[in-house]
Amino acid sequence: MFDYMKDKMSKMKRINTLILGVVLVLTINSCGKESSPSGSPQKVSHQDTPFIQEYHEGSIVDESNDASNEVRAIKLNKAGDAWIATKGGVYKKPQPSKTWELMITGSAQGPAYDVDFDSEENVWVAAWDGVYANKDGSLTKHEGPEAPIAKVVMAKEGIYALGPKGIWLYDGQSWNKKDYTKARSMREAISDGKKGLWIATDVGLYHCNEAKTTVYNKNEDLLSAYTKGLAYDDSGNLWVSGLGGVTIRNGEQVVAHKTPENGITNSNVNIVRKGPGGVMWVGTDYGITCFTPGETEYSVRLSKRWLINDEVKDITFDANGNAWIATSGGVSVIYRKEMTLAEKADHFYEQLITRHIREPWIAGRFTLTVAGDTSTLVPDDDDNDGEYTAMYLAMESFRYAVTGDPVAKERARKAFDFLHLLREVTELDGFFARTVVPVEWDRMHDMNRTYTPQELAEDLINNSRHKPVEVRWHLSKDGKWWWKGDTSSDELDGHFFGYYWYYYLVADETEKERIANHVSKIMDHLVRNDFYLVDVDGKPTKWGVWSPESLNEDPEWSPEKPLNSLEILSFLKFAYEITGFEQYQEAYLKLINEHGYIKNAQTLYVTNPAWETYFDIYLALYIYPALINLEKDPELNKTYQAHLVQWYEKFSETNSPLLNFTYNILNGGYDGLEESIFFLQDAPLSLVDDYIDNGKREDLQLVRYPILEEVQVDELRPPSEYRTMRWDRNPYFAQAGNPHQEREPVYWLLPYWMGRHLELIQ
Repeated sequence: MFDYMKDKMSKMKRINTLILGVVLVLTINSCGKESSPSGSPQKVSHQDTPFIQEYHEGSIVDESNDASNEVRAIKLNKAGDAWIATKGGVYKKPQPSKTWELMITGSAQGPAYDVDFDSEENVWVAAWDGVYANKDGSLTKHEGPEAPIAKVVMAKEGIYALGPKGIWLYDGQSWNKKDYTKARSMREAISDGKKGLWIATDVGLYHCNEAKTTVYNKNEDLLSAYTKGLAYDDSGNLWVSGLGGVTIRNGEQVVAHKTPENGITNSNVNIVRKGPGGVMWVGTDYGITCFTPGETEYSVRLSKRWLINDEVKDITFDANGNAWIATSGGVSVIYRKEMTLAEKADHFYEQLITRHIREPWIAGRFTLTVAGDTSTLVPDDDDNDGEYTAMYLAMESFRYAVTGDPVAKERARKAFDFLHLLREVTELDGFFARTVVPVEWDRMHDMNRTYTPQELAEDLINNSRHKPVEVRWHLSKDGKWWWKGDTSSDELDGHFFGYYWYYYLVADETEKERIANHVSKIMDHLVRNDFYLVDVDGKPTKWGVWSPESLNEDPEWSPEKPLNSLEILSFLKFAYEITGFEQYQEAYLKLINEHGYIKNAQTLYVTNPAWETYFDIYLALYIYPALINLEKDPELNKTYQAHLVQWYEKFSETNSPLLNFTYNILNGGYDGLEESIFFLQDAPLSLVDDYIDNGKREDLQLVRYPILEEVQVDELRPPSEYRTMRWDRNPYFAQAGNPHQEREPVYWLLPYWMGRHLELIQ
């Protein structure tokens, strides 16, 4: 089992190759650390040069006719006008219109199968009743080829029309039927450039010319005889797609295969096309796989993030290299544009400020009332509004430290004002709320409720630590807010992370005094209540527990014992440093010396597999800065440093820039820089939490590792291939997403500005 896990972990380390522009200055000294010849500190950085950013737009062809959204073929002319053949007819979308126009109407309207342009930019259509061509601005039916026609092929010698009843060649004057022996089930055809045709059929691959017809349908010829797509690559190899994957042929020889083992997402491969840079795009019943020449890695495009429908029928490319994709549910365009990380940061920051801030300056997710429709954005509440606004506070703090922008400073103060309000609004000395919403709201998460005795019994059996909270929402004294109680430990972790960076990177002396006063009230509450966070009912909240009484004596708290022990030490250390109040240092040392809290924490990364969560990785991240940077005792600091290294070595394989840059800030290195830059570049522009089911992919396997309780895929895919998420979620999730929500981009902006602050991103 463990050997299997190790093998999987090595596989998870793979990353798509990028030109990163990483500059390494210095030499390697005997200690393995890089240094300049003069002995000055090593310097490694990423020069922020433009990269290709992809993004998706999808369109429904005809809302009133489902058949018209089953798109079989798509082509563009040089002017950028798009033509499609659909089950419901032939459509055109002129540039720059957003509307599809039906081009064959009346009794002639019916299924169409293919569309293409000749060298003079005339459009040709294969349809249910024959061949059509563009003449004088309209489509005119040609006499000659016998309907139905499945394919039209452009060749030097003319235009071919292929259907179940034969093959015809148009030489510019007339149609001539070819006497080729071939199967009737013609799915795709291309010219060989030598007055011959390659034809993919249900019963094999045919090569036809005037001299002879050759059929390839033996096991050594193809993965399977059921063939559907054809394309040449840059080396002149013929890619033949169909059932089972892709067979790559060079003349009479099979030179390679592409199957799910090599990255094909589904064994039903419908189409293959050569894109910009010689990249081969393979369209399947479940998404697209892109293969770059000379590389073993591949990339995948599926789900609503990239495709309006996952069943791909055809692919073509415009003059700018954008991919136009025919699917069974409409047309998708995957656009390409050059961006720098700085430009991407500007884009995300505008999205954040205009779409993800709600009063009184809460940064968080918003809801889409119509799934995936970003025009239906409405504010929403979240249990972790405080935690994630604190992450935003940290982001603005780093942004201010890098740029000196007074707007960043002002917005950081607004974020702290909200966190400050969370304590003041409860009117309970030191207790703080999860979030607040305007009193006008009448629908929030976890509305107040009552429990029956039967429900209480059920909940207690299912969770022995269950705390029934019937009144979660409370009215503020001024009548302006509903505030939510039962605050958790992770909230305080996030708050202190934000406080720390705001205090040291932004705050002036007046603001530092305000932070210290605020923190001391929270810490006094915890010390006074034996390190429990006590709610309005006079009892500890469900998760606000750091007391030795629970962590050391109650076995039900074993899963939280290591992390919560480390958390409270970090809170106390930070509070002591910024206030100078000795009671915090005394409590800190007592928890270490009398209650073994450092010993408790040592088991955090050798914890039982049943207790591991990705959430805890980032809760630990929040609390390291105070422990590493503020502990002056050499032995304790050495202990925390070792703990940090253990944490990083275990989790660095997630390729998280937030994890990497936090570690670099605390450890003075540049670990994971290439992986961090790759993430920042590859992360999608869309913030919609599209549902992504990687569990249906045949190139991946379902496993229960690294988090046993969750169904996951067996390797870490690039961020463009998994859900848009906050860092506390598992990137290996097999199925995840909620298209009714749009995530705030702090997950990207915070590590970006940390990298800038470290000067690892220039």
